[in-house]
Amino acid sequence: MLYKSNQDLPLDIRTRLSEAYQDIYRAAYNSAIHWYGESPKAHRVALSAVKMQSAVHGSALV
Repeated sequence: MLYKSNQDLPLDIRTRLSEAYQDIYRAAYNSAIHWYGESPKAHRVALSAVKMQSAVHGSALV
């Protein structure tokens, strides 16, 4: 399942991440779901992308 907007994201992602990180999560998830075809793996990839961006920018996730 692809996420068309941040409102479509799971509640725990919407509440834990800022809007900017939700955008990153959504883009990474949508890309990974096409690549891997598995939701759990796409979720892990998306969270990894968010963590990488957070480390690069030195900012909190929320």
